[in-house]
Amino acid sequence: MTDKITAVKGMNDIVAPDSAHWEWLEARVRDLFARYGYRNIRTPIVEPLALFVRGLGEVTDIVEKEMYAFEDRLNGEQLALRPEGTAGVVRAVVEHSLLYDGPKRYYYMGPMFRHERPQRGRYRQFHQVGVEALGLAGPEADAELIAMAADLWRELGLQDIALELNSLGQPVERQAHRQALIAYFEQHRDQLDEDARRRLYTNPLRILDTKNPAMQALVEAAPKLLDHLGPASLAHFEAVRRLLDAQGIAYRVNPRLVRGLDYYHHTVFEFVTTSLGAQGTVCAGGRYDGLMAEVGGKPAPGVGWAMGVERILELLKAQQRLPAAPVPDAYAIVPDPQAWPQVMPVLRALRAAGLQVLMHAAGPDGLGSMKSQFKKADASGARYALIFGEAELAAGQVAVKPLREGLSGPVTAQTLLPVAEAAEWAARLRPAGAT
Repeated sequence: MTDKITAVKGMNDIVAPDSAHWEWLEARVRDLFARYGYRNIRTPIVEPLALFVRGLGEVTDIVEKEMYAFEDRLNGEQLALRPEGTAGVVRAVVEHSLLYDGPKRYYYMGPMFRHERPQRGRYRQFHQVGVEALGLAGPEADAELIAMAADLWRELGLQDIALELNSLGQPVERQAHRQALIAYFEQHRDQLDEDARRRLYTNPLRILDTKNPAMQALVEAAPKLLDHLGPASLAHFEAVRRLLDAQGIAYRVNPRLVRGLDYYHHTVFEFVTTSLGAQGTVCAGGRYDGLMAEVGGKPAPGVGWAMGVERILELLKAQQRLPAAPVPDAYAIVPDPQAWPQVMPVLRALRAAGLQVLMHAAGPDGLGSMKSQFKKADASGARYALIFGEAELAAGQVAVKPLREGLSGPVTAQTLLPVAEAAEWAARLRPAGAT
């Protein structure tokens, strides 16, 4: 017997009925983004390795430990599976000169890849939805993006999501803060764990993001970046806060919020929840005004965020906000295979009229008895059974039988309806609110 091939650990299949929840969420997201004027962009899953080394930072955890990088065996090119979406979007904007006629607003959806230890809410192939506003330098762009995420939580009915906010200022200010951090942590080197010691001279800002309980008091007393910001950076941050206040969006300034990628400047933010345990960040982003130049383009501002689809779905499930799994409107029961030439045109007409119809088809043992077909119709969750019996078809009719109690509408008991008028009565059988 041939060994069974299974999926790569941490890379999961998404099958029905769960896939219906993904489609539902994606549709809600697309609708909201369209109202904000964002348009879809789709970039390759495989990108040049240099894009992420230069864009994200060579000493970030993603580049150092998590990225799927490999050499193209045909031409020796150094490639990587994308670990995040922003760098690829910026690369596309630079490559195609998309800012030649003004700022752009884009959104993307798709899989990302990081070699992590798989656990709830954290997978090696995971999915992100992200938005990027490019060519917009003002604080109003930051505030609009944050408001868009807040609107999404409201429209999804989600609770227990809090906004944390900080500013990383400009590179020269971060450099001054970096030196202050190094000097501070050098004085307390004996209290640093192995990871913090490794980062002390390469990326000391990331020490502030440690999850080690033994280091929390030390980190809390560390120099704060906000104390190193100049007038322009402070003015930008205060303007973002005023715009959030004006929209009634609550937030907490968290001076330890640094994000894990080197391209961030000025505003950074996270939406966090206590409902998912350790994987509490559901959406995060910020401003990245230096990234365009890092990937070889003319300097231009940018700001964006990304949310983890798996985590949002976990949160929707935990808060019982997911919709019921979709079911067909009708299930077609066909006792005699000789009837297919008459049945199939009717089913096409019903579907063209908007009815969702599941057709019973033959299995290895044939069509099965009427009783077994009715069992399958009931198990499908369909609201109605359409019975294409010999007598009904001879009279140019189909029997429509309700399968659920309490159905409202024109058919509340088994009824014969004319096949020739399928489109007319299909419209009447659709549930209220269906399109």
